[in-house]
Amino acid sequence: MSDLNAFREEARAWVRENAPEALRGTSGSGPFEGYWGGAKCEQTDPDLLRWRDLGIEKGWTAPSWPKQYGGAGLSHAHEEIIHAEMKAIGVPRPVAGQGLAMFGPVLLEYGNDAQRAAHLPGIARGEVRWCQGYSEPNAGSDLASLQLKAERDGDEFVLNGQKVWTSHANLSDWIYCLTRTDPNAPKKQMGISVILADLNTPGITVKRIDLISGYSPFCETFFDDVRVPVGNLVGKENEGWTIAKAILGHERSSIGRSIARQPGSAQREVVGRARKHLGVAEGVIPDPLLRDEIAALGMLEEAFHLTLARIQQSAASGTPGSEASITKIVGTDLKQMRFELGMKVAGADGLGWEGPGFDEDDLQYTRDWLRSRASTIEGGSSEIQKNIVSKRVLGLPEGKK
Repeated sequence: MSDLNAFREEARAWVRENAPEALRGTSGSGPFEGYWGGAKCEQTDPDLLRWRDLGIEKGWTAPSWPKQYGGAGLSHAHEEIIHAEMKAIGVPRPVAGQGLAMFGPVLLEYGNDAQRAAHLPGIARGEVRWCQGYSEPNAGSDLASLQLKAERDGDEFVLNGQKVWTSHANLSDWIYCLTRTDPNAPKKQMGISVILADLNTPGITVKRIDLISGYSPFCETFFDDVRVPVGNLVGKENEGWTIAKAILGHERSSIGRSIARQPGSAQREVVGRARKHLGVAEGVIPDPLLRDEIAALGMLEEAFHLTLARIQQSAASGTPGSEASITKIVGTDLKQMRFELGMKVAGADGLGWEGPGFDEDDLQYTRDWLRSRASTIEGGSSEIQKNIVSKRVLGLPEGKK
């Protein structure tokens, strides 16, 4: 038996012995499912907290991170096995969120020893929650047009400007920001730096953004003469675009993987809604066109899982490359197709917003369907991702302008 096969047996035994029964079957074990933590966290579920503590003790909240930073010092292949075993019984990861999925891996690669020691252990233990300061009112898909100023003043940077669509900023403790440190750089991708800021720093204001779904993780974040130490600069000044792209790679891969859930789950969800709303308790769903659409969803879902497996096998390290764009395109298309079909089979029952006549599951599904519209925009729109795939994966030539 190979070392990885032996470890798989060990991981399977540990997960099945220790995972709380109440958490089994509740999650797809994606990178954003689990205990997010942070100083503002009010989580009281004893099973989730016990699972968090067991993961921390084992070092399996961040299995591939070095032990001195709260990890287990394992390879990325071992980490994938651990997450696969959690996914197999539907338990969430012991700790989740942007710190683990996106920022931490990049800080390991580009940060200095002092930054890693200061920030990574708190992320691994779920004690500090991070958010991303990327988009601005005039810098969305054209991210390199950002204008949040970071001006050097002795041993500090002074930040002035605004970020928007800052997910969960109201619940976070720290933010990693793309800033403009050289407004005169010859190209807009130059002159950008990555700077870290404690959200309790004077001059930072966070405001919630309401969405049509009735639920919003999004915020506006304002910086007014915010002073942060020069030591909060990640990497070299004016050379942050490379780091920014690395974080985006992790984000896009994480968004796609978070949608994957269990193989066949999207198809089963739609079939379940069809049986509920069409009154077909068992047997064949009578509408042949609907059956065809459900089958197409199932085939896309199966192809997506096979693609994820191929990407995992070919990845030389834990840093996603351009293939992360494929993961995001297909994953977000799959999510929207699932919700569109789920709403279609509900008919008039999918039109409820509040009040009598609708059950809670249908009301929540309507809100989730509305929220799914954002999936092909966040983390870089599908149009941007297709450009990346065409150029960097397929090697297609630039179109004529």
